[in-house]
Amino acid sequence: MADLLNLPTWADGEYIHAVVETPRGSTCKLDLDTKLGVFMLAKPLMAGLSYPYDWGFIPSTKAPDGDPLDVLIVHEAKTYPGVVLICRPVGVLEVEQKSGGKTERNDRVFAVPDRSPLETDLKDVRDLPSRAREELEEFFRATNALENKALRFLGWRGPKHAIKTIRRLEK
Repeated sequence: MADLLNLPTWADGEYIHAVVETPRGSTCKLDLDTKLGVFMLAKPLMAGLSYPYDWGFIPSTKAPDGDPLDVLIVHEAKTYPGVVLICRPVGVLEVEQKSGGKTERNDRVFAVPDRSPLETDLKDVRDLPSRAREELEEFFRATNALENKALRFLGWRGPKHAIKTIRRLEK
């Protein structure tokens, strides 16, 4: 299996690589186990929850929590764990996470695949309806509810800020 964690961050000057860990519609979170080179069950979601879009990471990055930078890939296609998509960053949701008395940033980048005809018009995540952004915040809150992790949303930022965040966290 390819070393997905260490693929190049950038496909070119505008597009990133995004590795899918948990596909859209999944009712459990999957994580890449780097020692075994396979995707493992990280946790089941609460009853009734499923991932609204593909969830994964941006390779060759390291976020403050020690993991690669998280990415939510906004598109309607069905993919699988390990699929690498070439995506355009469209924004970031800045998040502060508190767990076990420790507070750290755990931002989520939003991106759109280059081959996604239905979503190519989305240039800035802030252009999503406010209801859609609120639902995404509630989804993130709910996925952490059983883990004693408190999330505080610091705000939605556009594509330029997402690109700066990715560049700052490249290894």
